[in-house]
Amino acid sequence: MTTRKKLSYINIFFVFIKYVFFLLCIIVALFPIIWVIMSSFKTNAEILTNGIAPPSSFNFNGYVQALRISPIPTFFLNSIIISSTATVLNVLFLAMAAYVFARFTFPCKNLLYFILSLSLVLPMTALLHPVYLTVHTLGLANTRSGLILVYMALNLPMSLLILRSTFQAIPLGLEEAAYMDGAGFIRIFFQVMMPVAKGGLTSAGVLSFLFCWNEFIFALILTSSQRVRTLPLSFSYFVSQFSKNYTAMFAAITIAVLPSIIVFAVFQEQVINSLVAGSIKE
Repeated sequence: MTTRKKLSYINIFFVFIKYVFFLLCIIVALFPIIWVIMSSFKTNAEILTNGIAPPSSFNFNGYVQALRISPIPTFFLNSIIISSTATVLNVLFLAMAAYVFARFTFPCKNLLYFILSLSLVLPMTALLHPVYLTVHTLGLANTRSGLILVYMALNLPMSLLILRSTFQAIPLGLEEAAYMDGAGFIRIFFQVMMPVAKGGLTSAGVLSFLFCWNEFIFALILTSSQRVRTLPLSFSYFVSQFSKNYTAMFAAITIAVLPSIIVFAVFQEQVINSLVAGSIKE
């Protein structure tokens, strides 16, 4: 056997191993989601008898029971309002800050950016007490406004990091041409920079929305009534007398996770592209 044939077989082997590894990663990632969705259409007896087998018939009894057990419609609407509002405000204000950090020089610029970015490494539990005291002092406890402000703040470091890199990757020539045409700062930012940076804006918005939609701890400690509570808190209704109603529980989980999966699936390309923006310099 010649050396060239040996190398060819070795390459084929490594390609095979690579695709097997990718397949295993896909199975590990998708199996829990598919299993939960399939289980939401089963009966309790089917789940306890053979949890992996597909349902014998697709019925929506689990979803009906889930809606009856917990106030999912109210919580779902609250999640939509809070997550969407917090995401829009976060992206808008952080885009302004990121543009200034990317394009302008001012005293203590690097120090301020370092301090803001440092919050990425702070554990969430370390923020519980100060955030709780602040929200209650401002009189925003048990309100949607309080949760919106908290979620905006918690998403600050990641959005700032993404948007700063996005603006740094935009050529300066665009702004210089706009200035020469007589455009002012505000017009350049909203009519030139924002449209060009739509990939980074989308990425920051998607990540912010996913965090707000799935956040549980702050929603639990900062709210106390069904009027303002969010969807992840609906799971608490299944941990006591309804703990053995697996069909309804899996249906509630499906309702909660599908919107975030759909949002990420639709915008995944923009998220991936913007996360590497500015990492390659020509």
